[in-house]
Amino acid sequence: MTGRPFFLLKLFALFLSSASTAMAGSAPHWWEQGPPLPRLTGRVIDNAGLLSPTTEHRLAAQSAALEARTGHQFFILTVASLDGQSIENFGLRVGRTWKIGRARENDGVLLIVAPTEGKVRIEVGYGLEQALDDPACAKIIRNVILPKFGDARLSEGIEAGARAIIARISR
Repeated sequence: MTGRPFFLLKLFALFLSSASTAMAGSAPHWWEQGPPLPRLTGRVIDNAGLLSPTTEHRLAAQSAALEARTGHQFFILTVASLDGQSIENFGLRVGRTWKIGRARENDGVLLIVAPTEGKVRIEVGYGLEQALDDPACAKIIRNVILPKFGDARLSEGIEAGARAIIARISR
């Protein structure tokens, strides 16, 4: 194919390529907006300083063992503050930014603890929502994690919550 029709076809293809590049780089998604997120540095990120190094190591090993057995990814994040964000939006931002879980299975889980605001959330990828649906997450938070938090045993609450989460998604 030569001549004017071929030139117009190439010009149109170039236009489409430029337009899609411009659109992709134009505005960030809503979940990319907000205060800076913590960096993903491991399976357990304790920015609030709630866990001893031994506990952090134990939880990271349990998370790694879960992933080796099932492929599911489980991360724990504590933050000193949510910086005015709702924990729901914060959890979605972290999960999507860190790309928790395998892309095809969408099988990641994130336990978030924000002690300054008194908030706890379990963020679950769609691929694990049958095993760990909203009522199950609420029950783990209400019956397993929060009772220990009420006694100022935050580290124990996080560990107990992690065990309950792992038990639910290991089935």
